Amino acid sequence: MKRILVVDDELPARTRLKGLLKDIPDVEIVGEAGNGTETLKQVEALNPDIILLDIRMPGMDGLECARHLADLEVPPAVIFTTAYDQFAIQAFEAHAIDYLMKPVRADRLRNAIERAARPNAAQKSALAEPQRAAGARQHICARVRDSLQLVAVESVYYFRAEQKYVTVRHRDGEVLIEDSLKSLEEEFSENFLRIHRNALVAHWAIEALEKDGDGHFHVRVRDTGDQLEVSRRLVPEVRRSIRQG
Repeated sequence: MKRILVVDDELPARTRLKGLLKDIPDVEIVGEAGNGTETLKQVEALNPDIILLDIRMPGMDGLECARHLADLEVPPAVIFTTAYDQFAIQAFEAHAIDYLMKPVRADRLRNAIERAARPNAAQKSALAEPQRAAGARQHICARVRDSLQLVAVESVYYFRAEQKYVTVRHRDGEVLIEDSLKSLEEEFSENFLRIHRNALVAHWAIEALEKDGDGHFHVRVRDTGDQLEVSRRLVPEVRRSIRQG
């Protein structure tokens, strides 16, 4: 029995997909969701084998949602359903089982379900990569104990590398993630500035550049009282960012 989660921001589309699924043997509809954020919560609660995932949704879209799903230890298989054909390349590069155009045909859905299986390790790794070409994420997804926590990127003050993890300092506290600082810099270079080999700071969060009695430079982070060391060679970039801000 394959457990399926149906995701679409339009109720009629979800209703139609559920109607088609009822005619497919060995399928159980375990739930539905209307956006990417809700999908991640449902996946955590319901542990579906397969997700029928719309792409164009308000807030977190299907491509970003798929990227967060790839961070799970055992992600579900993803079948994209969409009215837009321009995302097909990203979908197949992400090792999606299939890419079904709306209105979804019963035979195409049946074939996709029959071929669906949870991604192996190589596919899981590949699932995250192509999404970067579609643009930076709007959320950071962290594992907190046994649950997933979403942090809006716009609320992040800074990323700081500490041993094998990166601390994400945000308006409501901090979480640890396993992304590399290099990959975060590449993804969010438009809004975050490298100030040290171990830290990226949001441009808006840099309150001041200060020099201590020993000649070392620090950034004072807005709202937090935190001070982060600045590499001497990066001081001109920090000054430029403050002037432009």
